[in-house]
Amino acid sequence: MTPDVPIVTSTAAASTSGGSPRSNALVTRVVDGDTVEVDFRGRTLTVRLIGIDTPEAVAPGEPVQCYALQASSYTTQRLEGERVRLQFDVERIDPYGRTLAYVWLGSDLFNETLVRDGYAFVTTYPPNVRYVDRFRAAQREARSAGRGVWGRCVHEGAC
Repeated sequence: MTPDVPIVTSTAAASTSGGSPRSNALVTRVVDGDTVEVDFRGRTLTVRLIGIDTPEAVAPGEPVQCYALQASSYTTQRLEGERVRLQFDVERIDPYGRTLAYVWLGSDLFNETLVRDGYAFVTTYPPNVRYVDRFRAAQREARSAGRGVWGRCVHEGAC
């Protein structure tokens, strides 16, 4: 069943520290680098960040992938306890029942920040492609600078 989650159409967030007046969720727990739990209108939602994929840290029966713990730690440090704004695309729920969203921390699109800082790869699933060009540019920047996974895992092949 799809939760009653409104579509937010604005593509920019107000710029204030500690969240914005338009923040609509509180991050209560980080599951891993690209999945968080939020309090949204009195409900707990598991949110999967759209357009990106961080190395897996919690996949059942799978080993922890290179840079997964760093990505999870980074997301925890940046988002846990913070007010954020969720922005939705065409599809709002993934096959696992998670809410799909772009996460804005103040004026920063956190999905893009993860890619630019080398903690995530661009992974898009149409029709949810609103920021794909931004994400690809951020990935090119991270890769050319050898940031995060691009320096530690791709070039060295180890964590």
